[in-house]
Amino acid sequence: MKRFFKSAVVAEAAGGYAVLLDGKPIRTPAKAPLIVRSKAMADAIATEWNAQDPEIKPADLPLTRIAGTTIDLIAERREQVVAEITKYATTDLVCYRVEEPAELALRQQCAWQRHLDWANERYAPLAVTAGIAPVVQAPEALAAYRRAVAAYDDMMLATLHLATAALGSLVLALALVEGRIDADEAFAAGELDQTFQIERWGEDAEAMARRAAIRADIALAARFAALHRAA
Repeated sequence: MKRFFKSAVVAEAAGGYAVLLDGKPIRTPAKAPLIVRSKAMADAIATEWNAQDPEIKPADLPLTRIAGTTIDLIAERREQVVAEITKYATTDLVCYRVEEPAELALRQQCAWQRHLDWANERYAPLAVTAGIAPVVQAPEALAAYRRAVAAYDDMMLATLHLATAALGSLVLALALVEGRIDADEAFAAGELDQTFQIERWGEDAEAMARRAAIRADIALAARFAALHRAA
């Protein structure tokens, strides 16, 4: 689609800020007004649109996409999304360690334990296991994580959903969206095992593409969360 507007600007709206294209508000795919709480977010969305020249490319509008999806879908699917996110705590990446090789075990300990210690103190303790045998997390711990996830507003819930899917870890995703770690550190922690294998056996094109997509999703989640938290 060719660019059909001259400029995108931010305007105050009921409940926050809207982005206007030549004076007309952006709407979601379901035709709802796209309104965000943070002016910083609205400014960033306007920047996305102003950069669309001469063609409008949906792939280059990631903030708009997340905000629109949140408005259209999260509210009506909120309980389902909370459950999907919380499920990651039952098999969280950082709770599954190796015993051998010793070098990988040490890397896991160094990269994951401090984040798990933080989550254990902030939310509830999660059990750790060595090997592939599943570990059953305490029901009260899972309930605590569910309450923590449910406490997020819709925009942050959508961001957390993106981050948990990319990282395979609710612990790392919570640390990311709360600004405790940045996108690079989150990617390094989430892909630690794969990086270890690549160092030994190399990386094919398919793996490179997969890791690039994961890195992009993590970076987008971190950016969206930071903008949403901003004044």
